[in-house]
Amino acid sequence: MDLEERSNFLSSDKNILYDRNEGELRPKSLKDFAGQPHIKENLNIFITASKERNEALDHVFLSGPPGLGKTTLASIIAFEMNAIIKITSAPALDKPKDIVGILTTLDDKSVLFIDEIHRLKPVIEEMLYMAMEDYEIDWVIGQGPAARTVRIPIPKFTLIGATTKPGKVASPLYARFGIASRFELYNEDELVKIIKRNSVILNVQLEAKAALLLAKSSRGTPRVANRILRRMRDYAQVGGYNLITENIVSSGLEMLKIDNEGLDEQDRNILKNLILKFKGGPVGVETLAISVGETADSLEDFYEPYLILKGLIERTSRGRKATDFAYSHLNMNRNDHNNWDSEQNGDQEILF
Repeated sequence: MDLEERSNFLSSDKNILYDRNEGELRPKSLKDFAGQPHIKENLNIFITASKERNEALDHVFLSGPPGLGKTTLASIIAFEMNAIIKITSAPALDKPKDIVGILTTLDDKSVLFIDEIHRLKPVIEEMLYMAMEDYEIDWVIGQGPAARTVRIPIPKFTLIGATTKPGKVASPLYARFGIASRFELYNEDELVKIIKRNSVILNVQLEAKAALLLAKSSRGTPRVANRILRRMRDYAQVGGYNLITENIVSSGLEMLKIDNEGLDEQDRNILKNLILKFKGGPVGVETLAISVGETADSLEDFYEPYLILKGLIERTSRGRKATDFAYSHLNMNRNDHNNWDSEQNGDQEILF
């Protein structure tokens, strides 16, 4: 492919839209959904039983770190149930009329997916209690002394709630979900399957060793794997390569500043701050987050699960601690923080 052809490809609306459309890479059915075998096996039984009884599937609660496929699985559940799905998020449900408008327009056995369900306002939660159990909602008509409550029946539906923070979901709401599943980070074999499948969809030729290296660098997360795969496609395409090899992936990861353990620049920044500023810990999550310019939520939801999985950080009752592996991975030792303290004190003496 010469420079002009590559330029035409990159400027093609069709290819740009295809690359950005994450939905193109999402599996549509349970058999195509890789990973989470415990969730798939149970759901297959529950869905089959519900269809045989001609009933709506019981309400489903999905939790786990971001990017593992909770939204995708919600769409798959609707597909397997031959049902229509409506998708919203808790922050979008600002007033009671918002949820009432959705619930009253649902079809029989349809699916309502609410993302970030831990962020629902209490008044919305309370309306869902009756809707989930009795398939009815109370609505106040009029104002003042003339106000009266009307009970409105709604179709039997399936609510699927997804969250990265299950501990923040109100107990009465959580108790109304008949099916609860927690997503775990994917292993390398599962990610390789996802990467190979999506390379076909993206019309990318990929070496087996390249797929494995991509999987190792994807933080156990399909969303990250898909993002890196598309970037490797960009590198290969602009470089004029028809096959993505292990060397191309290695070079691409180096340009993206992703190391051989799948850590990006911010991951390493977190570990360096933990070791140098806080002497390896323990340190509270709020303090550590401020030191690296992140919120405590983003640190806990996005960065920590993988750092803990890789054995780089420990959670203790007193806070976060760097492990021996963290020191060795960054080529540091236990005395490096003393050298850093000396440098900081020296800088202050110069200033004052």
